[in-house]
Amino acid sequence: MINPKTIILITAVIAIIGAIFYLQSKKLPVPTSENLKEAEIDIGSIVTERNKEILPSGGAGISTPGEVKSLFIKRIEEKAKQYEPAKEVTTPDGFINVPKISIKELIGKKVILVDFWTYSCINCQRTLPYLNAWDEKYSDKGLAIIGVHTPEFEFEKKYENVQAAVEKFGVKYPVVLDNDFSTWHAYKNRYWPRKYLIDIDGFIVYDHIGEGRYEETERKIQELLEERMTVLEIKDSIEKEIAKPEGVETVDALSPRSPEIYFGAWRNLYLGNGKSSTEGIQTLTKPIGIKTNILYLDGDWEFTREFAENKSAGAKIIFRYQAQKVFIVASSEEGVNIRILRDGVPVGDAAGIDIQTKNGETTVFVKEDGLYRLIEDPAGSGEHTLEIIIENPGLRAFTFTFG
Repeated sequence: MINPKTIILITAVIAIIGAIFYLQSKKLPVPTSENLKEAEIDIGSIVTERNKEILPSGGAGISTPGEVKSLFIKRIEEKAKQYEPAKEVTTPDGFINVPKISIKELIGKKVILVDFWTYSCINCQRTLPYLNAWDEKYSDKGLAIIGVHTPEFEFEKKYENVQAAVEKFGVKYPVVLDNDFSTWHAYKNRYWPRKYLIDIDGFIVYDHIGEGRYEETERKIQELLEERMTVLEIKDSIEKEIAKPEGVETVDALSPRSPEIYFGAWRNLYLGNGKSSTEGIQTLTKPIGIKTNILYLDGDWEFTREFAENKSAGAKIIFRYQAQKVFIVASSEEGVNIRILRDGVPVGDAAGIDIQTKNGETTVFVKEDGLYRLIEDPAGSGEHTLEIIIENPGLRAFTFTFG
């Protein structure tokens, strides 16, 4: 006979696993077979088309078109054993900086960098100066950058919001809106940001997740551009100096840092004084003891799948964090003032760029959908208690992120 405690334990484990899969399924749209099929690029057909052309001589000792084609096909076959072919941009929801763009049409002509990003992601924002620098430095050397904007939140699907962000961050290369995640799924991606490099023959030969490794990525770009010049017999050179864009934020990867904190019911796993994973209105009270990296709310709050919205004036957000910088993704339909305290006092010199200081108080006016910079401490990383007091109802809080 099975012990009743064992049955309870097994039931609990199954319930937890089911909840995890449920939450995961709510995060991202499910890919369709039609979208994935549409994304497939037939490198073989491209090879066939290129074989119809007068190909370059291929270097010393190779003089006939037949020899050139043979070496070309051999190179493609060897790459196919190591790398996956590039995927197409599928079911786009709009283009910025170009009327339209196709990865297939660029293969054989350009080296392609595909960057998955979303505009309210601080990690994505910190990579943009490098992408802008590479675009300026290598676009006339054969590099084509495509920014695939795949939204984390509903407001990031709005064309006007993405266009404003592109202008704000000085992005000049093409950006495509991937609101249904079809291109995201075609690349089997799961992260913001993520960069894929596609060589002259249409193979994904490099990818990097997250921030960092900028020199490594740029060296690979240089290598692929040199390969392109060899294949196309272009007499040119690639500058070896590594780009050093201005205004780059540095992040100490070794310092303790709080995890990303979600407010919405589908992902508020760190909510400390309410019913997590539950939509609807809750009346919450600030507890006596505050634990690090646990989210506490005070007042009346309505939880939706993506955000929590305060329904009472004077509602509060309390969070004890570990970091140098604190950001909140938020919005408000009517606009609302929020007062920011750190360890019970106005923020002072640690105020982020979006904080206004007046009459000794530190406040932020929140209206537009996006990321707001609350804390940017010149003294470095530390552990502090952040308290946000919301003047009126209507703040929609999506997530805390840290740097």
